[in-house]
Amino acid sequence: MIDEINIMVAGVGGQGGILFSHILGNAAIAEGYKVRVAETYGAAMRGGAVSGHIRIGKSVFGPVIRKDHVDLLVGLEPLEGLRLGVKFLSPLGTAIINSRPIKPIDVLVGNATYPEIDIIATCLKRLCKEIIMMDGSSLAMEAGDLRTLNVVMLGVVAGMEKLPVSRETLEATVMMMVPPRTKEINKKAFDLGWQYIKNNKAGRSLCLNHF
Repeated sequence: MIDEINIMVAGVGGQGGILFSHILGNAAIAEGYKVRVAETYGAAMRGGAVSGHIRIGKSVFGPVIRKDHVDLLVGLEPLEGLRLGVKFLSPLGTAIINSRPIKPIDVLVGNATYPEIDIIATCLKRLCKEIIMMDGSSLAMEAGDLRTLNVVMLGVVAGMEKLPVSRETLEATVMMMVPPRTKEINKKAFDLGWQYIKNNKAGRSLCLNHF
């Protein structure tokens, strides 16, 4: 049993970041860990920033992760991943980032610019030990619904084997917590995320060697 691991999920409203946090937290509890979860969200219905702090260990207390102490950052949206990564990522941490942007209203009306994905990835690479930049949104669409992106990314995290939670427990928790009519599509999404890391070796090596 590990002493402690700190995970953060970053995205915007509607991407399922809060459900991601709850699934991961409940899976860890099922395996005997203490868990603390904190959530922050703004105008979520209008695409506002949403984040979740998930602290897992033998003895964890405060729910909010300290600066520079995130071991695993999951960015459902790339710029939100970078925004939180700058403050929270550990130099020894890992960032898994969905490369498909959701541009805020200021960008859409021309009052601001959205940075190139390569620039976001380069900045993140300077902040942590390992970065995986992937098009998780395409995998969610392959599963049948873009709204399964959060479950795709849970599959990716499970496949990396950085969590103290087994694939079986995590997948069972997904099936328990998603609506019954979506179980089949979410199972496919989880499997696609898992396979991306396990079967597509380029998915991991290219993102590390590209920058």
